Amino acid sequence: MSVTAPKGFVASGIHCGIKPSGDLDLSLVATESGEPVAAAGVFTDNKMTAAPVLTSDDHLRRTLGHASAVILNSGNANAATGAQGRSDAQAMCRVTAQSLGSATEDVLVCSTGLIGIPLPIDTILSGIDDLVAARSADGGTDAAEAIRTTDTYRKEVVVPVGSTAAVVGGMAKGAAMLSPNMATMLAVLTTDADATSVELRQMLRAGVSNSFNILMTDACRSTNDTVIILASGKAGPVPKQDLAEAIGKACADLAYQMAFDAEGATKVVKLTVTGARNDEDAEAGARAIARSALCKCSWFGQDPYWGRLASELGSAGIDFEQERVAVSYGGIQVAGSGVSIAHDEQAVRAHMAQRRLVIECDLGLGSGNFTVLTNDLTHEYIDENTGGS
Repeated sequence: MSVTAPKGFVASGIHCGIKPSGDLDLSLVATESGEPVAAAGVFTDNKMTAAPVLTSDDHLRRTLGHASAVILNSGNANAATGAQGRSDAQAMCRVTAQSLGSATEDVLVCSTGLIGIPLPIDTILSGIDDLVAARSADGGTDAAEAIRTTDTYRKEVVVPVGSTAAVVGGMAKGAAMLSPNMATMLAVLTTDADATSVELRQMLRAGVSNSFNILMTDACRSTNDTVIILASGKAGPVPKQDLAEAIGKACADLAYQMAFDAEGATKVVKLTVTGARNDEDAEAGARAIARSALCKCSWFGQDPYWGRLASELGSAGIDFEQERVAVSYGGIQVAGSGVSIAHDEQAVRAHMAQRRLVIECDLGLGSGNFTVLTNDLTHEYIDENTGGS
């Protein structure tokens, strides 16, 4: 059920004709009543901003943080499409609003797929009435399926809000170009907890900062990144801390699903830099390792080549003293004081063979720390991204 698990929401997903494969390619999440509710969004900071991002951001500003629906398409990003792209994104909102009986500015829009190709707007608009007609409380699965691009499976989550009757539901897509801030990703969250748009914005930004914003696969930043949340209020008021924690957990779960499904990846790597002079240094060091092709290739080869990690830290422009560096794989320390140390090599090999790797680099300089989620670099990733796919 994902996005329709919270009370007051319906969803749907159909094939309208964008994808030649016949796969679902048009998705809708809407309030059951068609009335706008409190909403918030977090968007890409890529200055090559896609038309749907500009449109959704504008609509949220004009409604003071309210929305009745989100329409999403896959198969085309509607990015680098100029004025026509903005017009097409607005048309998607307008026709959806007409079919729902809402105002145009109450509808938000997301697109994902290939960049620089005009949106097949007539195809999309002709499918919107069917999309709206298909909406139901059981439509979350189809909605999540319809936003997939290179994802190998749909990504959904439901998180309870503390011990209350409220829940947070969510769906997302994303399998590549995952980099700060956010990813090549779309995510829609819903909750039946009562919250204002200001509260939702604060909670969503906090949740994103510790989930989607620590996710790095290929260090490429997308034009379309969007995370949206809507709150129906049907479950009534809840402790704000409980809601914030539930939103954070939902974001973290979806982010991990993205890391697990990154294009061609065979490893999900939880990489933590500790002992930095400050958190900023720890983040810079962790991100330097996460974007390193050399480090990624060593993970693919199941090689605990800690020297590559240390080299990236040493060139990251942060406070660094090589005689203080320690490195661990799966909790097994392989280096200390900047040199290799005796360790259980068989246990390390066993850890490197797993799907999930845990790596820690301790700089030994302070209390700064930062964690990223990242992946290995494989032949399949190259194949997936050759030829504009």
